[in-house]
Amino acid sequence: MTTTDHSTFDRVESQVRSYSRSFPKLFNKAKNATIFGEDGKEYIDFLAGCSSLNYGHNDPDMQAALVDYVTSDGIAHGLDMFTDAKEKFLQAYEEIILKPRGMDHKLMFTGPTGANAVEAALKLARKVTGRTNVIAFTNGFHGMTLGALAATGNAGKRNGGGVPLNDVYRAPFEGYFGDEVDTADMLEQMLDDPSGGIDAPAAIIVEPVQGEGGLNAASGAWLKKIEAIAKKHGALFILDDIQAGCGRTGTFFSFEEFGLDPDIITQAKSLSGMGLPFALTLIKPEHDIWKPAEHNGTFRGNNHAFVTARVALEKFWKDDAFSKSVNEKAAHLKKRLGAIAERYYLTLRGRGMMLGINTGDGEAASAICAKCFEGGLIIETSGGEDEVVKVLCPLTIDMAQFDKGLDIIEDAFEAVLAKNAPRAAAE
Repeated sequence: MTTTDHSTFDRVESQVRSYSRSFPKLFNKAKNATIFGEDGKEYIDFLAGCSSLNYGHNDPDMQAALVDYVTSDGIAHGLDMFTDAKEKFLQAYEEIILKPRGMDHKLMFTGPTGANAVEAALKLARKVTGRTNVIAFTNGFHGMTLGALAATGNAGKRNGGGVPLNDVYRAPFEGYFGDEVDTADMLEQMLDDPSGGIDAPAAIIVEPVQGEGGLNAASGAWLKKIEAIAKKHGALFILDDIQAGCGRTGTFFSFEEFGLDPDIITQAKSLSGMGLPFALTLIKPEHDIWKPAEHNGTFRGNNHAFVTARVALEKFWKDDAFSKSVNEKAAHLKKRLGAIAERYYLTLRGRGMMLGINTGDGEAASAICAKCFEGGLIIETSGGEDEVVKVLCPLTIDMAQFDKGLDIIEDAFEAVLAKNAPRAAAE
C-alpha cells in the first residue's frame, strides 16, 4: 500500500533523511532523465543520484543484462570469490579502460560505497609509507566514515563524527585565496621547510573537481604541481574520482587530459552503470602490498553491478562517440548557464557536465532549486554554504529535454533574483 501524505516515512524513517525534504514526492518509476511521481507527474532529473546515474535511469541494455543474469540464477553474493560476472567485468575494464590509457593499476573491490574506497586508499597509503599524516584540501569531500570524514572539509559533516578527526592536514585548494595566490607553491614551500609544521605525508588526496564542495575545478597545471609535490616528498598521490568520473567531465577519468599518473584512484557512483552500489580502489602494482583480507567487507564486489558495469563499458567507452556527445552537451550547458550567470552578475563553477552557478547566497540557491522543483525539475545545491546551483543531469539526456530543464532553471532564477537583473537598454 502506498500513501500520498508521507506519514509512513515520518512515522518509521530516521530524521537523518535529507533529499526527501527538498523533494517531498512519492516516486515510483524512472527512465533515462525522467522520474515519475506516483501520481503520474513527470520530473526532469538534474540530480542523477549525485552523479550515480551518468547513463540515466534504467538503461535498457544494462537492464536486460541484469534481468537475464538474475533469472538464470547468476551468483548474487560471492564475497571476493571468483565468479564469471567478476571475470567478465575485469576483462572489459582491462581492455576498454586500462590498456588504451597505458595503465597497469590493480583493481581492489572494496565495500560498495565511495567512502569505503577512500578508506582503503588512505589505509593503504599509510601502510606503504609507514606514515600517518594525509594532506587533503579545503572544501574537499571524501565520505562520511571516520577516515574519509577526517579528510573532508565541511564542518557540519565533520561534527557528526562525534570524535576527534586526526592525522589530516588541510591545505588550500586552487583558488582558495584568489587567482593571485598559487596554493601549490605555498604547500611545497611549507613541506620543504623543516619548520613548516607539516608532518611528512603518507598521501595527498584531491578531487579534480570538488563536487560537494562547490564545483571547484582544479586546473591541469595545479594538479601536476600537486602530483610532483607528492612524489618529491615520498607521498602517494590519490585522485578521488568518485563524483567527477565515468564521463562527467567528458572522459572516463576526469583527469585524463592532464597527463597525471596517480598512485591510487577511487571510483564509485556511476561505476555500476545504473545506480547499483559498487566501488573500486585502483592501485599501482608496486603499492599492492595488502595481506589477504587485510581490508575486506561482506559486500566487496557486487555481482549484479559487475554485470551492469561491464555493459556500460562496452556500450559507452569502446570508442569516442559517447565522449564527443558529452562534450557537445557540456558546451551547450556552459553557454546556457553562462547567459543566466551574466544576467545576474554571477559566476560559473565546475567543468564539463558538472557545472553550476555560484549565487553567493545559500538561501537564494535553495529558493531557486525549490522553484525548479515546482516547475518539474529536480536539482540540488552544493558548496560550503549551499550557494551553488549544481547541474548533474544524466549524460544521456536528449537535447530537447536538456533545454526544457535549462528553461526551468532560467525561469527559477528570474523568479528569485529578478530584482537584481540589469535594466533593459530601452529604459
